[in-house]
Amino acid sequence: MPFFRAFTQGKTTGIDTMSIEGAPESYLAADSIEPRPPAHKSSWVRFIVYLVLVTVLGLIVWQIYKNQKLNAANSASQAAALIGRPVPVQVAAAAERPMPIFLTALGTVTPYMSVTVKARVSGELEPVKFTEGQQVRQGETILVIDPRPYKAALDQAKGNLAHDQALLKNAQAEFARYKALYDAGVVSKEAMEADEAAQGQYQGAIEADKAGIEAAQLQLNWCTIQSPISGKIGLRLVDPGNIITANTTNLVVINQFQPIAVYFTLPEDELPQVLRKLGAEKRLAVEAYDQSDTQKLASGYLLTADNQIDTTTGTDKLKAVFDNKDQALFPNQFVNIHLVMEERPNALVVPSAAIQSGLQGSFVWVIDTDVAKKSSTARIQPVKVALAEGQVTILDSGLQPGQNVVVDGADRLRPGQIVIGSGARQRGGQSAGRAATGQAGGGPFAVPNAAGGQGRPGAPASGEDNGKHEKKEQQ
Repeated sequence: MPFFRAFTQGKTTGIDTMSIEGAPESYLAADSIEPRPPAHKSSWVRFIVYLVLVTVLGLIVWQIYKNQKLNAANSASQAAALIGRPVPVQVAAAAERPMPIFLTALGTVTPYMSVTVKARVSGELEPVKFTEGQQVRQGETILVIDPRPYKAALDQAKGNLAHDQALLKNAQAEFARYKALYDAGVVSKEAMEADEAAQGQYQGAIEADKAGIEAAQLQLNWCTIQSPISGKIGLRLVDPGNIITANTTNLVVINQFQPIAVYFTLPEDELPQVLRKLGAEKRLAVEAYDQSDTQKLASGYLLTADNQIDTTTGTDKLKAVFDNKDQALFPNQFVNIHLVMEERPNALVVPSAAIQSGLQGSFVWVIDTDVAKKSSTARIQPVKVALAEGQVTILDSGLQPGQNVVVDGADRLRPGQIVIGSGARQRGGQSAGRAATGQAGGGPFAVPNAAGGQGRPGAPASGEDNGKHEKKEQQ
């Protein structure tokens, strides 16, 4: 109606020939009255719209509820199917064996002795007497500097000695003659004493000549450079023919490999127990492992600890010595150090991968085998962890030797779950002293199969079992 009113008003104002003032009153009154729709018609329309909206909303809610119930039913059926379906897992048996208790640290291999060879005399370097990288013994000649100038200096010193010795002999003869003449009263006492003083001067000159000969001989000996230690010689730093400056030019570096040292640090709170052990036993065993901390490189002993703690890091430096007969350790090599504090002869160990953590502490999944039914089920077994050492963990309680624990596939398990167990594969390069070294059927973590027998060597991995199982389901 507002639109119609505006239209009529615009139409009325557009007529120039009609005057509003001259229009009849009946016309103006009729024009100002607008027709109104019935009130009951708009109420019914509003009611119908609301009813349609409520109906649509109810249908939507009902459909959502129906879909949720359907999904819940499907999930329940799938869960029931999963519970009855065996889950492939990798298992290992808890073993009882001797285990070391050790402290770990990162160490740096350092030569037991290292010498940078320098010349003590100047001169031309002659051809070297060694091959780069060879083993040399202490006292072996390795370099020679042109000795001719120093040999000439030695000969000159010897000539000066002979000259002064001849002068001394002549002075001694003159002193004997003047003494006889003085006794006869022919010469004065002053002349005799002058000859005696000259004799003392020549004796002093002779002593100086002897010292000069020793110095010249020493310079000549220094032309031949000998190895100060037994060790492995490095690359030569100066080629033959160069002029060497005394005490300045580095010629070659010699490092002692056998024995060899490793420096490592320990926190200050671990230092007291180490010092007590070192003072009581005098020697603590130390083992060096590679960067992956899996392969043992060498065995040695702890020599000593530094006499002060580094205040910037709160650690103390310790030195271990290794025989290094096979030269497995090399200078500046980074190694993982295991400082053995004690040996447990009957420690109960399991793979570290079997240890799980929950709200109530550490636990493992134990596999119980029913020989009669030829099936295996999983259950949760709480355990008390004593110490984790790399890939194995020492337990204080919770398991018995020979019980099977899950090391791979635990995320798909629930109590009472039927499983298909296979032997856990061992990592290559793992040391015999720290974890299982055998195959799936013969190592310390050998695993019986579902039928109660020993797991066969070369059993397929869990990934292969999963693949076969999935193929069967698809078929």
